[in-house]
Amino acid sequence: MIYDKCIEIVDRDSKVYSDFARIPYYPLAIKKGRGATIEDMDGNQFIDMLSSAASLNTGHSHPRITRAITDQLENFISYTAAYTYSEPLVALGEKLCSITPGEFEKRVVYGLSGSDANDGMIKMVRAYTGRSKIISFVGSYHGSTLGALSLSAISLNMRRKIGPLLPDISHIKYPNCYRCSYEKQSESCNLECMNDFKESLATYMPPEEIAAVVMEPIAGDAGLIVPPEKYVKELHRICKENGILFVSEEIQQGFGRTGKWFSIEHFDIEPDIIVMGKSMASGVPLSAIVARKEITEALGPPAHLFTMSGNALSCAASIETIEIIQDEDLIEKSKELGEYVKERFTEMMQKYELIGDVRGKGLSIGVDLVKDRTTKIGNKEAAAKICYRCWEKGVIVIFLASGVLRIQPPLVITREELDQALKIIEESIVEYINGDIPDSVLDIAKGW
Repeated sequence: MIYDKCIEIVDRDSKVYSDFARIPYYPLAIKKGRGATIEDMDGNQFIDMLSSAASLNTGHSHPRITRAITDQLENFISYTAAYTYSEPLVALGEKLCSITPGEFEKRVVYGLSGSDANDGMIKMVRAYTGRSKIISFVGSYHGSTLGALSLSAISLNMRRKIGPLLPDISHIKYPNCYRCSYEKQSESCNLECMNDFKESLATYMPPEEIAAVVMEPIAGDAGLIVPPEKYVKELHRICKENGILFVSEEIQQGFGRTGKWFSIEHFDIEPDIIVMGKSMASGVPLSAIVARKEITEALGPPAHLFTMSGNALSCAASIETIEIIQDEDLIEKSKELGEYVKERFTEMMQKYELIGDVRGKGLSIGVDLVKDRTTKIGNKEAAAKICYRCWEKGVIVIFLASGVLRIQPPLVITREELDQALKIIEESIVEYINGDIPDSVLDIAKGW
């Protein structure tokens, strides 16, 4: 492949765009996308296994999305919802209340990114409970605004040099069965990983001072970790017993990604609040908080609003996104194709010691690369080289955590496209094992 125009754009980018706002993997400059494929500025074609960080569940430029946006453009783009009303805002709110779990009256508030939604959620839980403490998880990533960053615990570079973050936010270990801190197997597990939290509640963290526990039901950027169902149920039980709100953070995993509308549904739990963003408007900036009505009523106006939040353009795109997911049965497709992809990677795991674990729900799958299967130490170098070689061969995939391949293609991807992408990923794994990928690519493929 030739990348002359892409390299030129990367060079121009370096002169105007701040380094701290990007995580580099390869010099990909996108010209256009359709469905599950991308074309770069040099005309090279790629199968997209990333979905723009899981924000394009309906794929690139779905014709119904572009038509919905165009139709709304011809009427009006936005008039601030802070002072006026619009039909798209209301219609989307009605749909969100209908697809989110929970047989109770709900209310919606909009934003522009998952980050600002998490900030709004923090305000909401503190106002409603009258408590200040919030619990999140080690390895979580909730966004880059100050509140969302305070919830996050994934990168020192995100926290360095910016002064104090929000107070009264603590982090507990996320249950990671593959790397169990207690060296338990599923058949011998007695939720030892819950003991640290229970001990903290009994010794130094008064439960009556905790407003909420914020959990990604599948820990995305920590490495696409799926917790045991009994852990999530026990955590929810403790919350209910102590008047602590349970918040399901669905920014990455929502809107059909995991084979359910929202990933918390895999655990048969009704959260008090759901935080969402990314794929909800198929690439148009939009976020939302859906919460029990009484929780939202704890705040008075204008506690959480933005000039462009709930704008008609974003809402029109989101309404169409929901209808596409329903009409094209993308939730069931995500479930079926996800099982197929996990099966294929499990077959590779039997052939290559490099793969330590394959996990996930629907089309949200982590392939954990390790230095050896005994220590389970992540192999970040292998992941970086494999992702770079995949890009060279026409597949877009990145890695997370200490070396987990992030497999999150658009839900509209075809079986043929998946097969071709999986073939290239396996070829790249073999080339890494054979030492055919030079160390020089590590100067470019940095990752998290």
